[in-house]
Amino acid sequence: MALLGSVMKLLLHACCAPCSIQCVESLVAEGIKPDLFWYNPNIHPCTEYHSRLDALCIFAEDKKLPLVIEDAPCINSVVKNCALCYRRRLKKAASLALEKGFDAFSTTLLISPYQNHELIRQTGEELAAAHGIEFLYRDFRPRFRKGQNQARQAGYYMQKYCGCIHSEEERSLARRGGK
Repeated sequence: MALLGSVMKLLLHACCAPCSIQCVESLVAEGIKPDLFWYNPNIHPCTEYHSRLDALCIFAEDKKLPLVIEDAPCINSVVKNCALCYRRRLKKAASLALEKGFDAFSTTLLISPYQNHELIRQTGEELAAAHGIEFLYRDFRPRFRKGQNQARQAGYYMQKYCGCIHSEEERSLARRGGK
């Protein structure tokens, strides 16, 4: 944790611009101005990956937030389940946060009501202990709809699924009435 009276240096893993909006607003209200971190090798197909990254770059520029991009082509990155995906992305965030001298790391995944919130929290805390850095936990879910509305108003790209090939398939099946 940052020393009393100093500002916490937070590396915020960002999955997309729409999920980042209210996470950042909430943190800024606490006196924390995070650096954003893009590492999302789960996003498929590559056109989706680039649409989300482009929107996050615009958001970061609009809000004057530093953005660290770790490009990870989506073609070679399919994982079998959410637990592995969360671990992969949060491990990269924890490692980078430690390497770059941040006090803590967190993720915008904590805003989505569609993600496994407890698993994200547990994974973040495990990785924090293993890396010797704090995982900043916040339940941003009550801010989800407001952030989505703000993203629409700002004209940011709005995705229709989590990003991985499995969630895209689930969405497609649900639209067709199967599952």
